[in-house]
Amino acid sequence: MLPPMDSKRLALLCRELAYSKKAEDLVVLDMRALTTVTDYFVICTGTSEPHLRAIVNAITDPLREEHDLRPRAIDGSLAAAWVVLDYLDVMIHVMRADTRERYNLEGLWGDAPKLKARRSPGTRPKTARNIASPKSTPPNPPLTD
Repeated sequence: MLPPMDSKRLALLCRELAYSKKAEDLVVLDMRALTTVTDYFVICTGTSEPHLRAIVNAITDPLREEHDLRPRAIDGSLAAAWVVLDYLDVMIHVMRADTRERYNLEGLWGDAPKLKARRSPGTRPKTARNIASPKSTPPNPPLTD
């Protein structure tokens, strides 16, 4: 088992785990100055019920197996298109696009600073330039702050 992690590291790890299952529009909001309920929101979008399930499992399974962390609560449902994983200091919102647009958490918590997102090592956006010449651009920095 690894040593305990602070809330920022946990939020960034959850973002990486969601990214590993192709979660879309990943956002991490720093909530510390706005509320005492949690330190960070991780918000991401899945395209279907199976995709939401894959994202939720990609977060909960490694946190349980590698870090002995379990959510204090899981709210919502896959059928409702919104699942909240409550790790106390970090709350992960996994939503379908229509649900995310309707509830607009980023707008509701618009004063919360966003942690910068970066791509994982060795990945590049697909452009005509790097498809034609894959060694012409360097890899992007890691997906951590």
